[in-house]
Amino acid sequence: MIIRFFDEKRHCGPTAPKGVEDLYLQGRQILMKIALFGRSTGARTVAGVCSLEACLSKRGVDTVFLSGGEARWSDLPDDTDMLLSLGGDGTYLDSVALVRGRDIPVAGINFGRLGFLTTVQASEDGFPWVDDLLAGNYTVEERDLLRVRPEEGAFDSQFHPFAANEISIQRQGTCMLSIDVLIDGRPLPTYWADGIVVATPTGSTAYSLSVGGPVVLPSSKVLILAPVAPHNLNVRPLVVPITSVISLSFRSREEKAVLTVDNRSTVIESGARFVISKGEYGFRHVSLSDDNFINALRTKLLWGEDKRNADNGREK
Repeated sequence: MIIRFFDEKRHCGPTAPKGVEDLYLQGRQILMKIALFGRSTGARTVAGVCSLEACLSKRGVDTVFLSGGEARWSDLPDDTDMLLSLGGDGTYLDSVALVRGRDIPVAGINFGRLGFLTTVQASEDGFPWVDDLLAGNYTVEERDLLRVRPEEGAFDSQFHPFAANEISIQRQGTCMLSIDVLIDGRPLPTYWADGIVVATPTGSTAYSLSVGGPVVLPSSKVLILAPVAPHNLNVRPLVVPITSVISLSFRSREEKAVLTVDNRSTVIESGARFVISKGEYGFRHVSLSDDNFINALRTKLLWGEDKRNADNGREK
């Protein structure tokens, strides 16, 4: 890790937060190694990454850049203090997989579209949040992961079986699936559907939301089971404790389906059984802004968008 002293005031954004200027002028040490992870090759993202890396380097931060298509978990130094995910939610999920159980917090910097998992938006006005990061003005949330295991055999060694958002089984062709589910050994009625999603609280605003699952706070200790396009009038999503062990198997005329783990997938055979449970480790989610989950629902997913709310002064 590189240790440097500051002998002059340096600032990458328009205004420095209170206390940060004194930190520089007093020449205090900042011990930080930051990894930058990005997978987009778009001109805007590349330019932003270069600017951010230069900004951090000028501040005495030791940086290492990892490219999305080439990076492996072993490329991330164990003494990294923080990983900055530079992109959208897909890049963030890859970043969590890159950390893989190490005590390295992940902060999402949104260069993408929605960026629900990201904490700040990339801007042409510089990186004012860098001051808060170096001053320690951020919060870290402990989030849970899911793990999936085949009941018999094993996945290919290159397939990472941990999910921050969700694990799902989906039809591969045109035929509906018959999905059998056990929760702690107790059977549920068979799902006749295009698939099923098992989501974490973090993933409640992702695929699960799209198929009618509930929104839950990230700190909730629950899992969500949500069928995909069920061919029933009386099937609803189900919320279970995060300590539950969920067993899934399916039957289909086409004999194959797709198992997804966040943004990774593999083809599975009819009759194979998979066990989903809370992972042995989780991940550390960084928030660099004052925003919270409820505000993110309002601003990014437009929750409560209603003219009557605005008229009553409750919309910001």
